[in-house]
Amino acid sequence: MTDPTPMRPTREPRVTLDDLVEVLLNKGAVLHLDLIVAVADIPLIGVSVRAAIAGMETMLEYGMMRNWDEATRAWAERSAVRRALDLREGESIVRRMSGGHLLTEGVYHGWRPGTVYLTDQRLVVLREEPREVLWQTELGSVGAVRLKPERTVGGEERLRLEVRSAGGRRDLLSAREPEALHALLVKALAGRLAPALSAGSAGEEEPPIAEGHLWYEEPRRSGPLWRGGRARLTADRLTWKSPVDGRPALVLDTVDVAGVERAAGYGPGGEGSVLVLRTTAGEEIRLSADDPERWLRWLTFAAPEPALA
Repeated sequence: MTDPTPMRPTREPRVTLDDLVEVLLNKGAVLHLDLIVAVADIPLIGVSVRAAIAGMETMLEYGMMRNWDEATRAWAERSAVRRALDLREGESIVRRMSGGHLLTEGVYHGWRPGTVYLTDQRLVVLREEPREVLWQTELGSVGAVRLKPERTVGGEERLRLEVRSAGGRRDLLSAREPEALHALLVKALAGRLAPALSAGSAGEEEPPIAEGHLWYEEPRRSGPLWRGGRARLTADRLTWKSPVDGRPALVLDTVDVAGVERAAGYGPGGEGSVLVLRTTAGEEIRLSADDPERWLRWLTFAAPEPALA
């Protein structure tokens, strides 16, 4: 039975506005309110409110406003790219990432950092401040591309992207994700690459076995915390990334998976939604899914056979 006693405001002098904001951002609040406005005991206006108030990270972790967030981020990224790179009529961005171009002409010889843009028409290395196109080429002028290992001054080996023009000129580019850029170039230039290089060491980007929303129990000093984000499973690895993080918080090679099982109890996805991955190093990784049965099949399929025997 509902208590008919009306709620009355209370005052706690030790609570500040900062405390309220912290609670709303970290945990959130759910409001269920039915309000009737009456004048002279005559009801005139009815208000029914069902609202959730929380920080965006909390909202996304519980699956709220996910489509809005992804659409907004995609729009912001497209707008930023268009402001940075002067696109031609009908030209669209395929991928962008930090990188650079090795200058080998003139007095100065060395790497010039910038941003690498791959469009459906050209490959560009742009420096934003001061704004300058450091290097670019039309995709139709590219004869071949390949990944080339290079040893840095500190002794670290890094992969560079060698772009060879149809006229024989060779240019060396650096990229944050050289394998991914190489795979996209191979795909974009399909049918125009030299046969010896078209099946380069990276090949085309591997399609995912599964991709979708998962919760990840992230280890923290104050204790593990469930966070919502997007997972991508290929034959080689499982990655998980929160939409508010710059890099994946979980990168696990499938060869390191020793077993996958479904745990009893509750998780963010509901009862029986928790999946436990045991690694060859003896660690346990806990995930929660809206559709745990499907993710269990996918993870079992991707894991090595000896681990599941």
